[in-house]
Amino acid sequence: MAKPVELDEAWLERIADQVNGLEYGAVVITVHDGRIVQIDRTERKRFDAAALRQQGAAAAQG
Repeated sequence: MAKPVELDEAWLERIADQVNGLEYGAVVITVHDGRIVQIDRTERKRFDAAALRQQGAAAAQG
């Protein structure tokens, strides 16, 4: 049977820090033997092609 994950206030704060400000991406929490051992954050940046073209045209005129 799996052990319950040990989660204290420090881990909750660490997880919240990784999630805050994340617009697109993932937070992966790795658990070994019922204990959190690692937090990975993968962030994606998405760019709107039309907005980039408009910015390029405005810069060329300015």
